[in-house]
Amino acid sequence: MDKTRQLRLAKDAMDRDWADPELDLDAAAAHAGYSRYHFLRAFRAAYGETPGQYLTHRRIERAEEMLRGADLTVTEICHLVGFSSLGTFSARFKARTGLTPSEYRVKHVGGGASLIPGCYAMLWAGGFPTGPRSATLKKRAGDAPAYGDEQEATAPDRRAEP
Repeated sequence: MDKTRQLRLAKDAMDRDWADPELDLDAAAAHAGYSRYHFLRAFRAAYGETPGQYLTHRRIERAEEMLRGADLTVTEICHLVGFSSLGTFSARFKARTGLTPSEYRVKHVGGGASLIPGCYAMLWAGGFPTGPRSATLKKRAGDAPAYGDEQEATAPDRRAEP
């Protein structure tokens, strides 16, 4: 496999998995089949920025979209785009756009359509948190009937009898 194809595989993984907070230099380098240090040098030579800078730019772009279109808090957006620290997110956002996330929202939202409700935006982004403090959905085991199906399965046949 040639070197540019290997780098493209890693860049594609960053474009696809940008919201994954576990996507770091080691994970991206693994997609390319490089050591982290060789990947860092090769990526910067090919694309003019480090993998971390590239991933941060992708995440900030997605955050800009969410700030303009979704009724979510800045903290929710921070976590949905893959940042684990609100302070880091805000600092990187301001360095990239010149505005804090809240200032950006005030400047870019207002005269257009209503914001998408936060619950829909989070569902679309796959961002409902899981853990000990949140509700989680559990899959039905095997072929168990869905809610309401058990009544249909045991209900007698109500067709007219001759």
